Amino acid sequence: MAEQIPPYTMGDLGAEAKRHAPASARNVTFIGDVLEEWLPAKGLVLETSSGTGEHALAFAKRFPDLEWQPSDPDPLALASIEAWRQEAGPDNLFGPLMIDTRDGDWDLDRADVILSINMAHIAPWEATLGLLNGAQRLLSKDGQLILYGPWRADDIETAASNLAFDESLKDRDSRWGLRRVEDLVAEAEERDLRFVEKRLMPANNMMLRLVRA
Repeated sequence: MAEQIPPYTMGDLGAEAKRHAPASARNVTFIGDVLEEWLPAKGLVLETSSGTGEHALAFAKRFPDLEWQPSDPDPLALASIEAWRQEAGPDNLFGPLMIDTRDGDWDLDRADVILSINMAHIAPWEATLGLLNGAQRLLSKDGQLILYGPWRADDIETAASNLAFDESLKDRDSRWGLRRVEDLVAEAEERDLRFVEKRLMPANNMMLRLVRA
């Protein structure tokens, strides 16, 4: 179940709570440029597995007419997200929710967009299936599920660096690893989610866009 972490329960979080992900600084502009094409003019964006919160902060600032709802299952991540929000967050950046995508109840009624960045390959496959289940529950017709990360695709040769990354992930946890776009699409179709587009991104990543039928 999702649990909102309001600012008053966290208190004034200082710099020690903030976490940094170097990859966020490298990819935030590229992801944001694609989101500028794909996101609606207004609505609620639920970001799952928000991590440090740096993406949420940057995108809430870049898209001021959208409401931005970050979330994560990790209490340390939630503290980091809230610390960034307290320091520099605009009004459209909400306090983080505790959401594990594998749970059947996210305690959220709806979302216009669900965004997942760099989650599928460092979580069990069940987490991705839970993400699809959540998208089926929360998105109304034409709502979007957008994913970013290193993916495999049958029509694109997997880069040697991604193959090595895949092996290193599996060495760390056998449940992890790069996922096939085709496997995601097959599961999504069973949940009334239509695959619309994949966009090749720098550093052998992809962005995937699915729409609620």
